[in-house]
Amino acid sequence: MQTATYLAEYDALPDPAAALARLTGWLRTDWRALFAELRRDRPVLVTPAFTLVTCYDDVTEVLSRPGSFPVSAYVPAMEAALGGPNMLTRDGTPMARREKGLMQVMLAPEDVPALRALTGELADEALDAADGDLEAVGALFRGVPLKVCARYFGFPGPDETTLSRWSRAVMTDVTANFAGDPEVHAASVEAGAEMMAYLRELVAARRAGPDGSDVLGRLVRTRLPEELGFDDERLAINVAGLLLGFVENAAGSLTHLVCRLLERPELHAEAALAAADPDRFDPYVWEALRFDPFLKMIVRYAAHDHVLASGGTIPGGRLVLAAVASAMFDETVVADPAEFRLDRPDHTRLHFGHGPHTCLGVDAGRVVIAETARRLLLRPGLRAEGEVLRDRGIFPDRLVLRLDSDPRKGA
Repeated sequence: MQTATYLAEYDALPDPAAALARLTGWLRTDWRALFAELRRDRPVLVTPAFTLVTCYDDVTEVLSRPGSFPVSAYVPAMEAALGGPNMLTRDGTPMARREKGLMQVMLAPEDVPALRALTGELADEALDAADGDLEAVGALFRGVPLKVCARYFGFPGPDETTLSRWSRAVMTDVTANFAGDPEVHAASVEAGAEMMAYLRELVAARRAGPDGSDVLGRLVRTRLPEELGFDDERLAINVAGLLLGFVENAAGSLTHLVCRLLERPELHAEAALAAADPDRFDPYVWEALRFDPFLKMIVRYAAHDHVLASGGTIPGGRLVLAAVASAMFDETVVADPAEFRLDRPDHTRLHFGHGPHTCLGVDAGRVVIAETARRLLLRPGLRAEGEVLRDRGIFPDRLVLRLDSDPRKGA
């Protein structure tokens, strides 16, 4: 961390492009200290490319006002990949409201106990296969969510490798390509076309054969009035959205929270003891992830100038970065934010977003992330070997963990 303040250094750079590049670098490496200064001295930072919002009340206001801050920034990439609109790219339209409601019914909260058991089984299989060494991202942090897509969502892909490739290609374009790299976009469009062709065939096959009890099976069995327009193409797009909204976020979150626990031996020991009981263990997951969330900022677009309730002004016509990672450290809302506390109220945790676009699969996401981490923390001798390798500096691709050579079987 430099001796000068971030804002002083940023303001002193005469070249706006250089200043923006410096700020972008800090958002990757020094985000916690940078956000603390911004919350104190400039909670709404307006740059030539985007506006960065850092205080809890301002962040939640941005995420709660789709009329002023729509999700339109995601439209070009997501809709090019899917071949049509999705609830993730539309705000309050009849289609988006109807399909979000339908998918919330399909992802029933009553599924949580069985989904936790399935997740534990899948995690234990990966851990039992490890002989002292575990490449955790591929085998566990990414492998378990991909298998959940197959077994619970009913979307296995032609194989796990292809399913993983589709997810990464599309979400790289959607969440990490706002500069518009044409090669990244082309790879996403190609992957999306393959994915949608596969899903059309899968939906047709499920209609012709056993429909099953997974999420896709429920959708196939559901008959809506024809005038509502929920045909098989809309069904396939919504199933694609389950994969795209789940795998990268789950894998990234698992990587971050496990690394945070392992870097503090006393905390690792506490969490390992608590892992015998899911109710005791789960708070460790969300508090560890608060200290290093995978999703640090949520992107919106300012449709027009907007004066926040706090008095700050967000100019229209540019991207808005709602810094949820900063909001979760806002001392005006979060008590003792620098302390690791297990008793925090749910509203202070923004891991799954806020407002109308709060994660659709929050119940499923919570249990898959928490149970995968719990099964790992139950294993003795757990330690990290080396650093996390990342794609584009964002998406975890590799992390080697070591376990005792005779790991305990099961949980």
